[in-house]
Amino acid sequence: MATLTYDYADAMAVLGPLVGRHEPHSYDLCARHAERLSAPQGWQVVRHPTSRNTVA
Repeated sequence: MATLTYDYADAMAVLGPLVGRHEPHSYDLCARHAERLSAPQGWQVVRHPTSRNTVA
């Protein structure tokens, strides 16, 4: 699972570990949707390590 946050000013979608609090413009995603995430044309996707894709 991961949290998706949008930064409209920078045309960026950031995907990272789940956060424990509700933030505006953030959405929790299951692993399947986090892996398939794409952003609108002209946007950048930044993927921070989550528990599912962290190398042990």
